[in-house]
Amino acid sequence: MTTRTLPATEDAIAEAARLIAAGAIVAVPTETVYGLAGDATSGEAVAAIYTAKGRPSFNPLIVHVADRAMADRIATFGPLADRLAEHFWPGPLTMVLPLRGGAPIASLVTAGLSTVAIRMPAHEVMLSLISAVGRPLAAPSANASGSISPTRAEHVARTLGGRLPLILDGGPTEAGVESTIVAVESDRLRLLRPGPITAEMLAEFAPVDTAESGAIEAPGQLASHYAPSKPVRLGATTAKDGEYLIGFGPVAGDVSLSPAGDLQQAAARLFDLLHVADASPAPAIAVAPIPHDGLGAAINDRLNRAAAPRP
Repeated sequence: MTTRTLPATEDAIAEAARLIAAGAIVAVPTETVYGLAGDATSGEAVAAIYTAKGRPSFNPLIVHVADRAMADRIATFGPLADRLAEHFWPGPLTMVLPLRGGAPIASLVTAGLSTVAIRMPAHEVMLSLISAVGRPLAAPSANASGSISPTRAEHVARTLGGRLPLILDGGPTEAGVESTIVAVESDRLRLLRPGPITAEMLAEFAPVDTAESGAIEAPGQLASHYAPSKPVRLGATTAKDGEYLIGFGPVAGDVSLSPAGDLQQAAARLFDLLHVADASPAPAIAVAPIPHDGLGAAINDRLNRAAAPRP
């Protein structure tokens, strides 16, 4: 298959919508990372997403919607979920909610669970595409399963070129890490994946449980994930022989996530610099220490999974 990359113009979005309506999958930018989008109501389209990524079928997908009306046809919202949606949507918050009876969602999307992961993205291209298709879109990160997430169109082409017909190029993504995922219960939230919406922000609405259950309830929970092809060493203040050092704050490195120690800048540059390090001649990668507070929790989550031994 020939993969074309087009600027995300109105005409290109319309072409992407036609491809999705015909059962194909396309790559599209969001405010977090690039997503590999297909019709969430079509089992064949969702199966094509899993095949293109080489993704295990027990790992559920996030359903992206354009508005609350579309979301309400898929999931059951309680009072707490209503408040979170009102405050954080559109935006990088995914909620795991009870799947509504008769919801028009392919069973592969939820990996057989009675819940569904759902969000309304804050990106004009993705929202326009969902509206043009007129159906919710399943859209995991547009990369080979387990590898570094894509924050630029060229990252998508590098790992998925030849597996999809079209990549919409909307430039580098803003947030740089995937959405926060929470399981919403009646009176508390369980943090399943840290992201741009921090635990501190969520705690203003309900108690937040950050303990991991060990069960796969949402994307991004596999122990080894977001991984370069080279070994990764964390907490490095200097590079060892043969290491490409990604710095932060006072640790300069070969490149830096943020010389000023800005966590938002570091998150936006994280996957991009992991791609740079992975493409360097160095046989190994080292990363400077990152604080764990606020957005640092999401950055460290991705780094810990990137550095974990592959199964």
